[in-house]
Amino acid sequence: MPVTIETGPADPPSAEEIARWRSVPVAVAVDLGWSLGQIDPAIRPLLPPGRQPRLFGRAVTALCEPPDFGAVLHALDVIGPGDVLVIAAGGHAETAMIGEIVGGHLRRRGGVGLICDGAVRDVGMLAGWADLPVFTRFVTPRGPASAERGAVNAPVVIGGARVNPGDLLIGDDDGLVVLPPAAIRERIGAAEAKLAREAEWEASLAAGRSMQETFGLAAPRPAGG
Repeated sequence: MPVTIETGPADPPSAEEIARWRSVPVAVAVDLGWSLGQIDPAIRPLLPPGRQPRLFGRAVTALCEPPDFGAVLHALDVIGPGDVLVIAAGGHAETAMIGEIVGGHLRRRGGVGLICDGAVRDVGMLAGWADLPVFTRFVTPRGPASAERGAVNAPVVIGGARVNPGDLLIGDDDGLVVLPPAAIRERIGAAEAKLAREAEWEASLAAGRSMQETFGLAAPRPAGG
């Protein structure tokens, strides 16, 4: 079956709605509740902690049937500035779905991130692109065998989380989270409140207050009491 290309979201969040999430770490987003889409932590940043660029952008999905990567190639004609290429390869480890050539074109198209629930290759080059953060489950040298099947901008499951085209992806050293439009609009207030609380905790501890006072802990009971 040839590659199919589906239409994008009917009511995508505005740039202003998305921008409010730019300063929210993944840890704060996932702390808001299990209903938010934490992606399997086994899909890891390509670079070690402290060197991984932050990933932040809208999803364009490529549903692949490894070793076929047709959906990835067709997705590159859909990708635009601010988009993240999300490759659903079913955790396939033996065949890379993207490497230096296609990844380089993703950058030229204005893509701002790559997530692969499968394998990538040419990682020495990919790791050197500070403007294209890469998260992947596996690394392998073997390339794809065909480019005939798959779907672009279909709903996919990545690391146990559902990703629809236009969803917001956030990635950092701790991992990945996906936010659908409803969460983008409805949960930002809670995220900003959590950031404010964390700032208050930091200030309280820096001022010399105890953990008990800072976090409102119940007084401990003396041993043997």
